[in-house]
Amino acid sequence: MKQSQKFLYTMAVVLAICWLVPIYLIGISALSAKEAATAWPKSLLPLHISFDTLSFFVHYTGVWKAVLNSVIVALLTMLFAIVLGAPAGYALARYDFKGQNIYRVLIVMTRAFPLAILALPLVTRFISVGLYDTQLGVALVHTALALPFSILVSSSLFMGIPRELEEAAWTLGCNKVQAFMKIVMPLALPGMAATMIFSFVISWNEVFSASVLTLNNRTLTAFLFASLEESPLHFRYAGGFFLILPSLIFIFVVRKYLFSMWGISNR
Repeated sequence: MKQSQKFLYTMAVVLAICWLVPIYLIGISALSAKEAATAWPKSLLPLHISFDTLSFFVHYTGVWKAVLNSVIVALLTMLFAIVLGAPAGYALARYDFKGQNIYRVLIVMTRAFPLAILALPLVTRFISVGLYDTQLGVALVHTALALPFSILVSSSLFMGIPRELEEAAWTLGCNKVQAFMKIVMPLALPGMAATMIFSFVISWNEVFSASVLTLNNRTLTAFLFASLEESPLHFRYAGGFFLILPSLIFIFVVRKYLFSMWGISNR
């Protein structure tokens, strides 16, 4: 094995450990008894599996409503990011126009505006149009956060798909929309999976706008943030576990598309 490959494998293992160790610790704390959350020193192995902590969490008033709100908002964000980002990325990839590079920079610069500065105008506007304290309102803000990534990734994907495939479809009777849906999109699906994952995760984990723009329809992150000071430690562990689990499941479901994008066989 070459030295460079050894270095890459070593860094991959280190990064995996850095990500997996916190998830593991939160998981064993959530699957332990309530007393184990405050015990010291903590055991690195789950000696006694208990669902008391999770049971306390799932029976806590308002949790399941917050979970449902988070799922709906994340799915809406994922849908909007794909529906809006894919055509915009296709336009950047297939058409040349003046100011194209500046437009790309402006897309990225939309992430330069802190949500804290935009919070008051957003609240005022959302109240006036009836979007305050709604799942759709939060999803629109989350879409604005995920859209730059969606557009730029989509643009890179479509650049890698030969234009000749579309032209061949046109000669066989497809119009431009049909050629895009039947030829281009299936080839771009592996890359679209990465956009979907990013959009879902950024919405699921976002807390600031969800806290500011909701009152009765809070997402899970906003619900946990609002009750952080008064909640016991084992409740926080269970909440963290519930925040991590859906993202892991979603990544597992779409993993075959990611493997295809990276050229890895999925059996």
